[in-house]
Amino acid sequence: MSETILELKDARLSLKGNAGPVDILKGISLSVPRGETLGLTGPSGSGKSSLLMLMGGLERATGGTVNVLGRDLGALNEDALARFRRDHMGVVFQSFHLIPTMTALENVATPLELAGDRDAFARAGEELQAVGLGDRLDHYPSQLSGGEQQRVALARAAAPRPDILLADEPTGNLDGATGETIMDLLFGLRDRHGATLILVTHAKDLAARCDRILHLRDGVIDAGGAGQ
Repeated sequence: MSETILELKDARLSLKGNAGPVDILKGISLSVPRGETLGLTGPSGSGKSSLLMLMGGLERATGGTVNVLGRDLGALNEDALARFRRDHMGVVFQSFHLIPTMTALENVATPLELAGDRDAFARAGEELQAVGLGDRLDHYPSQLSGGEQQRVALARAAAPRPDILLADEPTGNLDGATGETIMDLLFGLRDRHGATLILVTHAKDLAARCDRILHLRDGVIDAGGAGQ
C-alpha cells in the first residue's frame, strides 16, 4: 500500500467577512498517496484554491486537521511552518511572484541560499536549464515573457527537490500554446523529482492528465465528481 503523504480530516476554513464569518471549506476529508497527481476542479468560488492553501500551510484550518508527512500543520508555529514548507513543498501560482530586482538565477537560488544550500547557484542553474532557460540566467523578470517568468517560477519550486508540488492555475495568465508547454514542464519536473503533484485547474484537458480528480462545489467535495 502506498504511503499517505497528505491527509485531511474534516478540514474547515472560515474567514472573516463584513457581515460575519464566511465558510469557505465545510469539512474536507481526503488522503493523497505519495507520488499521486491530484487534480482539483470546480467553479469559481468553490474553494479549490483555498483547499490548496490549506494543504500548503498557507492558510490555517479553522477546524479539523491537515497532516503532511505525518506532521499536523495546525500544531506548528509560524516559523516552524515556514521551515517545513521550505523543506518539503514547492508552490507555483497563477501570478509568478518573482522578485523584480533579481535575475532569473538569483530568483531560483535565493531560497536555496536561505535554506543553507552551499550549491544554491549551481542547482538553480540546473533547474533553469531543465525548463529551457539556460541562456536566460542573467535576465530580469521584466526582460522575460510571461511564459518564461512562469518557467522561472517552476524552477524555483522544483529546485529544493520538494516532496509535494502545489500548483494553482499555473497556466491561467498564459496563452494556450504557452500554457501547454508550462504543463509539460511541470509534469516533467514531477517525474524528474518523484514529487506528489496537486494541481488546481479549470481546464478539462489538464485535469485529464491527473491520476485522480476531485471536484469541489460550495466548499465540499462533490460526490458526483470525486470518483473521476
